[in-house]
Amino acid sequence: MHLKQFARKVVVATLILSVLAVAPAISQDYPTRPVTIVVPFAAGGGTDIIARLLAQKLEQRLGKSFLIDNKPGAGSTIGAAAAARAAPDGYTLLMAPSPAMAMSVSIYKSLPYNPAIDFIPIALAAQTPFVLIVNPSLPIHSVADLIRLAKEKPGAFSYGSAGPGTPHHLYAELFRSMTGVEMSHVPYRGSGPLVNDVVGGHLPLTFVDIPPAVGVIQTGKVRAIAISTKTRLASFPDVPAVAETVPGFDAASWQMLVAPAKTPRPIIERLHAEVKAFLPELTERFLSDGMLMMDNASVEALQDFVRSEIARWEPVVRKAGLTGTQ
Repeated sequence: MHLKQFARKVVVATLILSVLAVAPAISQDYPTRPVTIVVPFAAGGGTDIIARLLAQKLEQRLGKSFLIDNKPGAGSTIGAAAAARAAPDGYTLLMAPSPAMAMSVSIYKSLPYNPAIDFIPIALAAQTPFVLIVNPSLPIHSVADLIRLAKEKPGAFSYGSAGPGTPHHLYAELFRSMTGVEMSHVPYRGSGPLVNDVVGGHLPLTFVDIPPAVGVIQTGKVRAIAISTKTRLASFPDVPAVAETVPGFDAASWQMLVAPAKTPRPIIERLHAEVKAFLPELTERFLSDGMLMMDNASVEALQDFVRSEIARWEPVVRKAGLTGTQ
């Protein structure tokens, strides 16, 4: 009996040692062939640009091709679902935007993946602040002015978005819920038409991602009154953060590189370390495109971040009447 127990312990110990020996080998040998990064949008957008920057750096550091596979459609869910179903071997990754990882959970009736369960984070690549712009003919020079006027004339102001459930929409809804102002929503097909209508005076104001608005801000065709992130931006030092007037307001789109959940942990850790090591080299490029670097403390911290973002946006989606609308 004792011999049998001893034999079992020897077998278990041998298996553990084998696993420990194989884990470093998996990491050191990876990748042995090209890796695909799925981008759930068409080529040319912000998510695609970031994915290509990361792919280029990973190719240089790991010696194998990192290929971009654009799979647009259904607000990023088609590409995200395809990546979630891919073999968890480290050879299919996803460049996931915040709507796909956090907001869509509440918006879609039956999302074909669960971002908190079906993916494991590798690294947060960048954060895209939004700017609150108004038509310069309006007597609104600050967030305080907007809140005061909107409360004096409930429903007099409308705001635009790039479509229901987009960050433009939800950031404005977060602003409404935190300030108690009443404003009506006007959906557009993208940031370009949205900005054009603020310039033309057809739309009073909007939250918008910075790149499409830089030119009209610089020429004075619109007035930038606030930045959506909790602190000011170096590129717009004179534009205050919304949080300076509305404490706790913090909203920005973010991009995260993720892999199917069962991808071997040694591969995840190696990719995490590689991306974390080279991200500082992209700081100037990100800043020039109106983006910011984000913290990448650990894979576990990133998992907590995803869960916290899902929880943070659920009540905003609910108050906007968007729960289960897609």
